[in-house]
Amino acid sequence: MQRGKTENRFLLQEYTARINRAIDYIENNISEGDLTLKKLSSVAGFSPFHFHRIFAGMMGETLNQFIQRVRVEKAAMLLVMNPKKNMTEIAFDCGYSGSAQFSRAFRERFSTTPSAWRRAQLEDESNICKKESSIYKDKGNNRKEEKGLRSYDKEKNSRRKKMNGVKPSSVEVKKFPDMTVAYVRHVGPYKGNSDLFEKLINRICTWAGSRELFMPDTKLIAVYHDNPDVTEENKLRVSMCLTMPDNVRVDSEIGKMKIDGGSYAVAHFEINADEYEQAWAWVYGTWLPESGYQPDDKPCFELYGPDPKDHPQGKHVVDICVPVMPL
Repeated sequence: MQRGKTENRFLLQEYTARINRAIDYIENNISEGDLTLKKLSSVAGFSPFHFHRIFAGMMGETLNQFIQRVRVEKAAMLLVMNPKKNMTEIAFDCGYSGSAQFSRAFRERFSTTPSAWRRAQLEDESNICKKESSIYKDKGNNRKEEKGLRSYDKEKNSRRKKMNGVKPSSVEVKKFPDMTVAYVRHVGPYKGNSDLFEKLINRICTWAGSRELFMPDTKLIAVYHDNPDVTEENKLRVSMCLTMPDNVRVDSEIGKMKIDGGSYAVAHFEINADEYEQAWAWVYGTWLPESGYQPDDKPCFELYGPDPKDHPQGKHVVDICVPVMPL
């Protein structure tokens, strides 16, 4: 009986690895208009006849639903991150045949037009920056008023109030090289779940340790593939990664991918386990609007320092890394 459970576990890990390969291919080639079942099943190593059923069973949505969701959610982010790009350019960047098809898909997902979405999001950011600027100029303002103004809506207001006490020791913009990483991936809610992150870290580190893949410069990284303000919580993806040589061989549930290099804003934090959300909010809500940069179209990641158990106060030493480009 125990042997059967072990076999089932390894089979699930193998299926997970294959599905992740297909997902990585979709993300890296989202601008292509022909992400076909035949092509993606080949990437995953399944027959086309079975692949769409396996994908839907494991991901909770069909292959086509996943592709369309990733396309429209990427477009939603690009509308704000690249305000100088017109609708047709963004449509092509996300794999749509034109602006009409893009607009229909966007309205179905967000119940508004792309132009209305962009206008509303940019107006929100502009209003926040103006309000924050006036707050900092007038030191006599009541603190409660300051916290109330620094919010997008009621849900984010409480987050920003908590954020005030969480600040980095420094922020710098630096160049990262391309990084090859081995990863284990989680799909679903992860906010505030420190046990989940500990399990992911243990799994990828156990895999690497048993193969003697740790080097003095090995980095532990968490890559966030989706925007939690856009993607439904049960579809959010996070990959716990270790940097590896390009020729590393992966197996079972462990995947391999490349983190694109380039310019990243790197905010250095020493925080408690329950302060990650506030740290991210500080980077996006305080530093970024005044930095002269805007987010680039690449995933963000956390770069971890020493084990919190080795910190005298049990703090988490982490660099929050956001890809940026000039405004």
